[in-house]
Amino acid sequence: MSVTDAVKPEGRAAHPVRSRADYEDFLFNEAALLDEWRLDEWFALFAPGATYEVPTAGSAVDVQSDSALFYIADDYARLGHRVERLKKPAAHAEWPRSNCVRLVGNVRILGSDADGVQITSTFATYRSKHNVTDTYVGHTRYTIAEIDGELRIRAKRVLLGMNSLTPHGKISIIL
Repeated sequence: MSVTDAVKPEGRAAHPVRSRADYEDFLFNEAALLDEWRLDEWFALFAPGATYEVPTAGSAVDVQSDSALFYIADDYARLGHRVERLKKPAAHAEWPRSNCVRLVGNVRILGSDADGVQITSTFATYRSKHNVTDTYVGHTRYTIAEIDGELRIRAKRVLLGMNSLTPHGKISIIL
């Protein structure tokens, strides 16, 4: 779907679309906040009511969390709890925290509707801990809305471009 083909649900105007560079800068900033373990600032990028989902490896793009297994299917409140838990020593898998490097690329605007602007990007996340480096790759789909002049995430879905989580076997970081 091109930007000019934006969906406009009846009675609700589509969100205005900014430049690709604006969304790209936003996603670069999100990656930097996660790499620097600035989790509270990262969580502040989300709009109240937002979702964060990671379907199982190999899942279809449109799979729904109410009918399929997901590694992560957080609503806004659960995502806030995830952030708080990751900051505590009781989060054994991430205490001390891993070193991460995130690469974001191929940022594209898919369209706009009443919920926000649909953005997609590719990613590679490298997680190093205990002399082992795990690599996660895939695509991320966002719904981003401008709220009070600031871009905010309404939905983030991480689609792993892997057949399985082997050899790492888990996701203990935020992708």
